[in-house]
Amino acid sequence: MSEEEQEIRSEYSDDRLDRVIMVLERIAREVTTTRQLTSKFVNAMEQAEVEIPESARRFVTYMHDIHDISYMYEERGIPVPDWIFREMERCDDRYRQILKTLHTDTGAFEKIRREMAQDPENKWDHTRLLFKPKENGDETGKR
Repeated sequence: MSEEEQEIRSEYSDDRLDRVIMVLERIAREVTTTRQLTSKFVNAMEQAEVEIPESARRFVTYMHDIHDISYMYEERGIPVPDWIFREMERCDDRYRQILKTLHTDTGAFEKIRREMAQDPENKWDHTRLLFKPKENGDETGKR
């Protein structure tokens, strides 16, 4: 192979290598942007869950959808089917269970209620539903 052919191949390789590097740099920027946006999203989700857990939020949305479906039938003058009423009954019981769990001593709403109770400008009394702190600091309440 002549020197001229080697030089042409070298230029071709350099050009190709530059394009590969350019593509890799673009991919690196995209991965960085994706990581930053994912981190932002996860942070926003965690902040939202401080007030209301995502599972509760989703269940209430579903329950509201079932409620809207019943109104859809009523608006058209059609009797609401029994299966819609049964699902509303199930949602009613499940929502009561979810609220009971969230209001327990270690539930998310209990923690929020404790924070709210410290505000002297509250319109409502949030202390009446608070659990009494354990006297000896032991979680079991046993001595």
